[in-house]
Amino acid sequence: PGYAARGRGRESLAAELVESGRILPVLDGFDEIADGLRRPALEALNATTLPLVLTSRPAEYAAAVAETDVLTAAAAIRLTDLTLDDLAAYLPRTTRKPGREDPDANAWDPVLTALREQPRDRPDSPLATVLKTPLMVALARTIYSDTPDHDPACLLDTERFGSPEKLEDHLLDNFIPTVYRHRLHGSSSGGSHPGFDADRARHWLGYLAHHLTGLKTPDLAWWRLGNGLRRSTRTLVTAVLLALAIGLVDGAISFGVNGRVTGALLDASVVGLLAGLMFGFVHWLTYTAKGKQAAPSAVRLQLRRRPGATVWTAGPRLVIGTLGGAVFGSAYGFVVGMVITYAVTSDLSIIVHVGLVDGLVYGSVFGVATGLTFCLLGLLETPLDIDSAVNPRSLLTTNRGTVTTQLLVWAPTFGAVVGFGSGVAVDVFQGSVGPLVWTSEAAALLGVISGLGGAIGYALTLTAWGQWLVLTRIWLPLTGRLPWAVVTFLEDAYQRGVLRQAGAVYQFRHARLQQHLARHHRRATLHDDFIAPL
Repeated sequence: PGYAARGRGRESLAAELVESGRILPVLDGFDEIADGLRRPALEALNATTLPLVLTSRPAEYAAAVAETDVLTAAAAIRLTDLTLDDLAAYLPRTTRKPGREDPDANAWDPVLTALREQPRDRPDSPLATVLKTPLMVALARTIYSDTPDHDPACLLDTERFGSPEKLEDHLLDNFIPTVYRHRLHGSSSGGSHPGFDADRARHWLGYLAHHLTGLKTPDLAWWRLGNGLRRSTRTLVTAVLLALAIGLVDGAISFGVNGRVTGALLDASVVGLLAGLMFGFVHWLTYTAKGKQAAPSAVRLQLRRRPGATVWTAGPRLVIGTLGGAVFGSAYGFVVGMVITYAVTSDLSIIVHVGLVDGLVYGSVFGVATGLTFCLLGLLETPLDIDSAVNPRSLLTTNRGTVTTQLLVWAPTFGAVVGFGSGVAVDVFQGSVGPLVWTSEAAALLGVISGLGGAIGYALTLTAWGQWLVLTRIWLPLTGRLPWAVVTFLEDAYQRGVLRQAGAVYQFRHARLQQHLARHHRRATLHDDFIAPL
């Protein structure tokens, strides 16, 4: 943040560092971008005079160069494999001493000696081949250094590990149990650390790796964790949980005001069911049908100088909100009107007539209120700069604050429009559809329930934090895919070296580890599915 301060001129210190050539960008993972983007990426890099370092696997870079051109005036540096001298200078420093008799000896000495004594005219042993890469050396260090019951000499067993692939799988298999065998002292948030069982942690990490493989991305973003579910499942879970939440709020308020259990349960059931259907449909129309996702956003409390992209979201929201509100209001008014009338008379024509009139009035009120509130939130909402987020927790906290602000805007606005609009609608339709009776107490109660219920519905279905709460904090833990303390688990995995942090997202420390965990998870899932019917 300090580099945002003004320098000697009008520009920031960060801009002065860039313009004076004191910043060296390191563009890591050229080989990980899509094939179709490599040629335009090289062309864009050749168009800049900024010094930089580009890393890539040789084959992918050679294929891209064959399509366009090399990086102009670039020095090509090929990283070589680690040598025995490299291992001898590193591994002994990381491990325990075997005893006081020889203080210079350590657990890796027998292994390094055996590797040096291998005849040069024979192919390298599996261990010598595996320890040429930094990833495998890091895994070997984690599993066998400073671990009393693990002897690295077992890695020399060619009968057990007959190929480099088997040895790599062994190191990858034992990495998770090793790093989770000890309890961490504290979490990054400063609270007490709960600790996680190694087997359960591997299951959860396997699901996350499988989730990223399905999305074809290395970035583990909290607002996309629910996207691993089927679209129909996401919509159904959102609708059901929303129906329960709104029905509970409606029933509690109705019982508190009227004191009648039967009436409160009936109204809660109708409102919850219709709200779940309506908001579920809006969620499907906004995100599921388009293959989009709810991204973190921010709320601006002033309308001046708003970005042009934000203005255009208000129009679609006005249409979707008006249609969804009108459908909900019409259905709610029709059902409630018929139920109340049925308690007074059994004349079917009168029951249907009252239901249609109430449906017309409620549909008009809720259609206008939902459309205006959706439009207002669209004007206030703006995309959040995810690239500038310090870490995933800070972005989650920021978005939770945004949703809280949206609730404070939605609840009073929607409640006031519904409460006031219901009286206006009664006056408009008075006489044309028959005599209408509406009291100020009923309008106030409808406004309060609608404001709270509508705010909950908007937050859970149309915001990134709401979808995170419904899918990642409730449904995925409920089905065993993730732990209940998801954020704490991710931070714990980061502290243990399983994940790395890249701004607002996490990544597995290496693509090889992600692939291994995802493959193990698929095998375990297929095994469970196979034995389940037996």
